[in-house]
Amino acid sequence: MTSSPWTRRLLAVIGIFGLVFLTVPILIVIPMSFSSAKALTFPPPGFSLRWYEAFFGDPRWMEAMATSAGVAVVSSLLALVLGGLAAYGLRRGSFAGRDWAEGNFMAPLIVPTIIVAIALYLGLAKIGLLGSLLGLVVAHTILNVPLVMMVMGVAIREFDPRIEQVAWSLGASWRTTVWKVMLPNLAPSVFAAWIFAFIGSFDEVIVTSFIAGKYETVPKKMFNELVLEVNPIITAVATLLIGLTVLALAAITIVLARAGKLKQTLA
Repeated sequence: MTSSPWTRRLLAVIGIFGLVFLTVPILIVIPMSFSSAKALTFPPPGFSLRWYEAFFGDPRWMEAMATSAGVAVVSSLLALVLGGLAAYGLRRGSFAGRDWAEGNFMAPLIVPTIIVAIALYLGLAKIGLLGSLLGLVVAHTILNVPLVMMVMGVAIREFDPRIEQVAWSLGASWRTTVWKVMLPNLAPSVFAAWIFAFIGSFDEVIVTSFIAGKYETVPKKMFNELVLEVNPIITAVATLLIGLTVLALAAITIVLARAGKLKQTLA
């Protein structure tokens, strides 16, 4: 069934409107981060790096940045391992309740974040990890496993299982097959899954506010600063986070594009 020209035009207009709606706040925040004004003013009266200097010169912000980066690295790697294994088992396995298990793994993406935060708060409190750095890593890992599963599930489904069977028939163990056969072929998807998990952890604020205790990540500190006052430093932090996200997505795009060209060449 083909759509009419008016339908296509309407969809194009809606798409453009949505893109503009999402882009305008970014186009406002970034110039304000380079403002020479003492308060949030748009358009900026002049150019200055004062808010970036204030950010990098504040040990509290640097501590929050280190906490965010450390938690994001550890939790994303754990999520990559656990999510990858879960995706492999669900894609290659054939057992009763597989659909239920997959739905259970995806629950953190479906259930409202505030509900997940309360559940993690109660669960971590029972095992004595509430307010600890380990508890924060565990919570971020749980949140990011579904993201890894989504990416790796698609990649594993497209990977020809006959290649694994050939490796097994030649005497390779499952671990050897995964390490030397699957991972080299799935490397672009593994990288993309890890980036998504890293960004998901680095940007998390709701669950972190519930369970982090004395530990402050960059999003949590931004939220706390906004509660107390509208600090112009936040515009610089927001711009840096936007830049980090854009660079990460660009890296994913380049890696996946090169992987697609390589497959076409080999085919």
